[in-house]
Amino acid sequence: MNDFAIVGAGVIGMMLARELAQAGATVALIDKGECARESSWAGGGIVSPLYPWRYSTPVTQLATWSQSSYLHLSQDLLEETGLDPELRQRGMYMVDVDDEEDALQWAQQHHRPMMRVDAQHLYNREPNFAPGHNSALWMPEVSSIRNPRLGAALKQSVVLNPNITVHEHSEVTGLLSDGRRVWGVKTSRAEIKAAHTIVTSGAWTGELLKRFDVSLPVEPVKGQMMVFNAPVGLVNRVVLMGGRYVIPRNDGRILVGSTLEYEGFDKQTTDVAFTSLRDTAIGIIPELANYDVEHHWAGLRPGSPEGIPFIGGVPEWQGLSVNAGHFRNGLVLAPASTRLHADLLLGRDPVIDPQPYQLAGRMN
Repeated sequence: MNDFAIVGAGVIGMMLARELAQAGATVALIDKGECARESSWAGGGIVSPLYPWRYSTPVTQLATWSQSSYLHLSQDLLEETGLDPELRQRGMYMVDVDDEEDALQWAQQHHRPMMRVDAQHLYNREPNFAPGHNSALWMPEVSSIRNPRLGAALKQSVVLNPNITVHEHSEVTGLLSDGRRVWGVKTSRAEIKAAHTIVTSGAWTGELLKRFDVSLPVEPVKGQMMVFNAPVGLVNRVVLMGGRYVIPRNDGRILVGSTLEYEGFDKQTTDVAFTSLRDTAIGIIPELANYDVEHHWAGLRPGSPEGIPFIGGVPEWQGLSVNAGHFRNGLVLAPASTRLHADLLLGRDPVIDPQPYQLAGRMN
């Protein structure tokens, strides 16, 4: 029997498996498809909430812990696997922010580097940014990471770990239980027994738990993005304006995102979103009008009330817990969310107060 079974092998599931295995536990990591192929692959990779001052304290606490850990995580993954997640700590500009004073007060309160800068600061660093802006907010420590490469590195890390067994293309069809005590899961391929089962299935978490009469307010929220095939140096930093952003990659490609659509589990791209995203990109970086859109895709975020994830045991069940509902910030919050959950599961002192993330009192 495994110590833990984790249902859902996205960034959250893989990071949690890695945390538990590094502490000596045996882990079965299960996914209905392939590792890191849903929202973990589809997101943009900004290692900060967008407009971070607009989030509640529980989100800020997770984000702050996570942001400082990505430098070490990306280096560890590169050394373990030879795969580079492409962490870029180049900062983020936020332009045309209506609530600048709130932002600056938040930054002072939470000791986050942020300042208002003038046009010279902005255009010296991003000369291709749309002309005519007099100032911006600048967060110099914000990083971005290349989601698909982070996913690939995490997958290789868990595959190489002798304490982790990866079960891809294995859809969970039921729980192995003795009354209200869970002992693992039934999948389309086999029964997998474990002393504790954790659901980290992202947007699918609510639907999966419904089968077991557990009602959790996690729902899919579609986001569409696109990427331009552009030359290196056209954009050097994350730029956020009007609720959307451009993100440069090391090879010059530039992502633009994203839409926010409540369409159930529909992952179809639309012509309307294509036009809107392309117009957004050209509105931020006019030069992008001269470059081709290489790819346009959609992913499903795990929406939750206030974007506060659910981390911890499922009430009235033994041996069953959840780590899901990170909404737009799954990658941002993943290191802290998984470290906190591992602390709880292993009986260690938690790195962050776990109370705001518990399921009790927050379920439907």
